[in-house]
Amino acid sequence: MTLQEKDLKYIWHPCSQMKDYEKLPPIIIDHAKGVYLYDTDGNKYIDIVSSWWCNLLGHCNPRINMAVKKQIDKLEHVIFANFSHETAINLCEKLIKIIPKGLSKFNFSDNGSAAIECALKMSFQYHYQTGHSEKRRFIALSGGYHGETIGALSVGGVDLYSQIYRPLLLDTIRIDAPDCFRCPYGQCRDECDAECFEKALDTIKAHSHETCAIIAEPILQGAAGMMIYPPVYLKKLRLACTEYKIHFIADEIATGFGRTGKMFACEHAKVTPDIMCISKGLTGGYMPMAITITTEEIYDAFYADYSEGKAFMHSHTYSGNPLACSAALEVLKIFEEEPILKNAQENAVYLNNALKSVFSDFSHIGEIRHIGLINAIEITGFEPSKRIGYEIYKNALKNGLLLRPLGDVIYFNPPLSISKEEIDKAVEICIKSVKQTI
Repeated sequence: MTLQEKDLKYIWHPCSQMKDYEKLPPIIIDHAKGVYLYDTDGNKYIDIVSSWWCNLLGHCNPRINMAVKKQIDKLEHVIFANFSHETAINLCEKLIKIIPKGLSKFNFSDNGSAAIECALKMSFQYHYQTGHSEKRRFIALSGGYHGETIGALSVGGVDLYSQIYRPLLLDTIRIDAPDCFRCPYGQCRDECDAECFEKALDTIKAHSHETCAIIAEPILQGAAGMMIYPPVYLKKLRLACTEYKIHFIADEIATGFGRTGKMFACEHAKVTPDIMCISKGLTGGYMPMAITITTEEIYDAFYADYSEGKAFMHSHTYSGNPLACSAALEVLKIFEEEPILKNAQENAVYLNNALKSVFSDFSHIGEIRHIGLINAIEITGFEPSKRIGYEIYKNALKNGLLLRPLGDVIYFNPPLSISKEEIDKAVEICIKSVKQTI
C-alpha cells in the first residue's frame, strides 16, 4: 500500500471534500526548505500561500530550527497554572515592545480559534463583573473569519464554514464589511473617507447597550477573498467603540507579523484595540500557539480575592508551551537582527508590479488588490459551479506552485523571506496555470 493509499485509509483532511481526493490524491511532502516543498516523488512546489499563511520566514529556517532544538533538551512542557518558564517571560518582554501601545497582559492558548474564544469570553466577563450584565452580544463584519469553534464561527461571516451550524451559534449582530472592489459610493480605497461606515455606525448606536465587543480583522479580511479596506474605516470603528463603551477585538491572527507591510495591521490606522489575538506567524509557522493580549483595565476587572469568583477560568493544556515560545522568541530576534520587514516591503512592490504586468490584458481579472506581500487576483465571469479557482489550483500544482484559492480568488501570501528570483518563478507558473485554465 502506497503512502497516498494509507493516507486516504486513515486521514480526514481539513477543509476538504474528500471525494475530490479521488481525482487529486494527497501530495506527500518529504521535506521542505525556504519557499519550497519537496514531495516523495521528487517534485517541488513553491509554497506561495505559506502553508495557510503561517510560514513566515521560510521552511526549516536554520535559526528557528536551532532555537527549538536547544529548548527541547531543556524543557518540553510544563503546566502553566502557577508555573512558568523563562522563555515565555522573555517572549512577553519582546512582544510588549512591538505591539500597539496600551496592551500589556498576555493570555496564552494553542491556536487562533482558541484565542478568539478567549477574547469573546474575556470581554463578556469584564462587562458582567463591572456592572453591565446586559452586554452579552457581539458585533462582527460580514465576510469575517475568526476560526471554527462555536464561538469563533458565531462571529465569523463566511457561510461556507458556518451556515450549517447556525442553530448552534451565538446571536451575533452583523454589519456589512467594506467592499472596496464594488464600492456602492463609487469611491477608491486609497482616497475615500470610509463613507460606508455610516451604516455600521447606525447599527453600533442601536445595539451599544447590549454589545460586549466588536470583532474585526484589521485592514484585511482573509477568508473573504483577501478583501482590503482603508485605514480610515478602522479608525472610525475604534472611535465608535470608545464612544459607546464597546471593546474592540482585533483579530491579527492572519495579519500580524509583517503580513500587511507593518508588524501589525492596526498600525496602518494607528489604533490600539482593547483585545488583540495573534497566532500563525507568531512562531514562524513552526508550532501551534496563540496569545490573547489585553489591557490593564480589563485585567484589573478579574483581579480579586478568590472568594469573589472573578477569576478567568479559561485554560488550555498547552498554554505557554516552551517549544512554541522558543520558536516565537527566535522569530522576534530575527526581526530585530535582520532587515526582514524592509526587504519584504521592497519585494511587495516588485511582486505587485509583476502580477499587474502579466495580467493587464486578461478580461476575466476583476481586480488585483494587494497589501504588503499579499496579492489577491479576483477572477470574474464564471459560475461558482465551474470552480475556476480550484481548476487553476490543480494546474498550478502540476506546474510546481501551491496556489490554494479562496473561491475564485487566487492569491499570493508568501514567506516574508521570499527573493525576487523566487517571485519571478512563482509569477511565471501562475500565469501559465491561469492560461491553461481560462
